[in-house]
This record gives sequence, C-alpha cells and structure tokens, in this order.
Amino acid sequence: MEGRVVTRSSPGRGVNWPRALLFDLDGTLIDSVPDLANAVNELLAGDALPPQSLDAVRAMIGNGVRKLVERAYRAAGQALDSHALDAATDRMMGIYGRHLTNRTVLMPGAREMVVAYHMAGVRIAVVTNKPEAFTREILSHFGLQSHVHAVVGGDTGPARKPAPDMLLHALKQLRTGTGNAVMVGDSPADIDAAKAAGIAGFAVRGGYTTVPVDNLGADRVISSLMELPAALDAFRVSA
Repeated sequence: MEGRVVTRSSPGRGVNWPRALLFDLDGTLIDSVPDLANAVNELLAGDALPPQSLDAVRAMIGNGVRKLVERAYRAAGQALDSHALDAATDRMMGIYGRHLTNRTVLMPGAREMVVAYHMAGVRIAVVTNKPEAFTREILSHFGLQSHVHAVVGGDTGPARKPAPDMLLHALKQLRTGTGNAVMVGDSPADIDAAKAAGIAGFAVRGGYTTVPVDNLGADRVISSLMELPAALDAFRVSA
C-alpha cells in the first residue's frame, strides 16, 4: 500500500523525532550510474577517448558534475586545465540532461521511506551536489516531488558537501533545528557534512563510495532504506 512501510519499526502519523530527514540523491535515493556512465562515455567519445566501465564511473561519482568530468578525463588518459574542464563540464550538462531518467531507478525503499515519513508529518529535503533542476526533474519523474519540501542542489548557492552549508540551508527552509534532523547518505561527503552541521548522519550500504561504509564515521549504518525506521528508533533511545 502506498505510504505504508512494512518493517520491524514503521513511521506512524505524528512522528515526534526526527522532525526533518535530509536525503542525498545519487546512491541513496536513486541508482543513476547507468545514465551517468552513458553520458560520460558520450562526452569522452566526442574527444575520441576510450569509454569507461560502469564500475569505473561508479567510483568517480561524488562532489558534483565537474568533478565527475575531471575524473573521467583523467581515467581516459587526458588531464584537463581549468578552461578545458569548464568547457567539458558544460558539454556534459547538455548530454546528461538527455539521460536523466533513461535507465535510472529508485534505490530499494526510497519511495516507501519518502512517502511514509512525509505522511507522518516529517519534513523532507533532498540535499545533493547534483544540479537542482536535474534533481527536481528526477524527483518529478518518480512521483516524489510532492513529498519533498525542499531541494538543495549543487548550484543552489551554498557551499557543497562536505561543507555543512547545504544541510543548514535545507534546515532553514524546513524550519527545523539541527537537533531534530538526520542526514541520510552513502558517501564521505554526506557524513562529513552532517558532522560539520552538527546533525546525526546515517549511512546506507550499496551506494557510491570508495571508502568502506563502516569507516565513514556515521551514527548508524543501514543495509537499505527499509531499515531506516528501526535505526531511527534505536538511535533516539541511545542518544
């Protein structure tokens, strides 16, 4: 049933804590690697450079599109200066804009958690280094836009993760304090940003990180988003 979560502990209506959940996007709510890899390889092909594998691109994701482009060119054997990197990033934005939802899918539990916590009165934000317009289009494609109260993207304005600024900006939009929020992500940038912002950080396995999830320093590690309610309950009791 839409909005109902079958877990060991499920969010009911009127959740008192947390008052806000901040979700990363890539590797947390969505698996976007296939579309990102197609876009990267189309970009590289334009410069007669060899394609990169799905696993290789997965390891490149994090810290925004510009960093992905920089890593892809370096892996293909070509280092770009700042001007060339800017130009390649602009081309990548156009290419990826045509690949946003061709093969991208929701991560297990993503829809259930976002819908259920929204229905329970929890404020929901998506905080991602992906451009805001792309993020909104992806959320709309999966029918999640109406369940999300705030979207903070890499070009929204605040300094990007792992700086705390994007998270604090989201909390300001949600009118929620740091003690009543949890950041849920899959990478060092997510957990480091949560620490810097002074909020709890939960890490999800199966995302895009080159650092073992258990070494991220998260307050809790969960195997999938379906474990989020039980993890939140346990964390609140132990805090």
